[in-house]
Amino acid sequence: MASKQNTRLGIWLMIATSAVFALQDGLSRHLGEATNVYMVVAVRFWFMAVFVSAVAARSPGGIPAALRSAHPLIQTLRGLLLIAEICVMVMAFVKLGLIETHAVFVCYPLLVSMLSGPILGEKVGWRRWLAVLVGFAGVLVILQPGSGVFTVWALLPGVAALMFAVYGLLTRYVAQRDAPSVSFFWTGIIGAIAITPFGLMHWETMSPTDWGFMAMLCCSAVLGHWLLIKAYDVAEASAIQPFAYFQLPFVSALGFVMFSENLRANVLIGAAIVVGAGLFTLWRQRVREKQGRAG
Repeated sequence: MASKQNTRLGIWLMIATSAVFALQDGLSRHLGEATNVYMVVAVRFWFMAVFVSAVAARSPGGIPAALRSAHPLIQTLRGLLLIAEICVMVMAFVKLGLIETHAVFVCYPLLVSMLSGPILGEKVGWRRWLAVLVGFAGVLVILQPGSGVFTVWALLPGVAALMFAVYGLLTRYVAQRDAPSVSFFWTGIIGAIAITPFGLMHWETMSPTDWGFMAMLCCSAVLGHWLLIKAYDVAEASAIQPFAYFQLPFVSALGFVMFSENLRANVLIGAAIVVGAGLFTLWRQRVREKQGRAG
């Protein structure tokens, strides 16, 4: 039975999701500096694999039902894309900091709009194409290519955003025939299988304190996804998605307080341009959905 729609509750759940994901990113940056990226991501996905297996085992049909996908190859690709995206993002946190990484990464909704045509066959109008171009102009303001401060590490959040956009579009594609529980299970299992060799090869000794932070990271990942699922359960995605941008100020606050990061003027201006373009594409999506229902 579908849950009763409650947009206000959905908004608050999305804001809470953004806060939890910001905390998760702060923990990932600390652990990525204290140990190494592959070990951090491996432990996180081992925990996720156990969690999704436990959820699947308690669901109707058990684990065999969760394994039964109409798109096994695409589900595998989704899992590989997500694990690669997370590794790249944690590397970016370590090399660039939380603020600048997220300032660029928030362009991923624009990439979703741009790629929804070739991947899903959706029509992308000139207004959304214009928003994509404006958003990428904002990314250039952040990165300042041609200036003395640009480094190759600055490309990492853009690469992560591209992978996450494709992951999101493939998720929408498999959702046509696979239940969300199936996609959730495949993501956790494939990710754990893919990262395990790298995690074991780069295994390092961690302090008890950092193991505590690792436990917090694993729990925050599960809590964040649970809040996100609940948010989409009680409200329309187009109504609450703009509030996912709250993650940027939450992450910025963590960067200021915990890691003494600075917010350069070009990053603030560029991020404002990117977020504005992203909000416009979300608004256009909602207009098109309403027009489709009216038709």
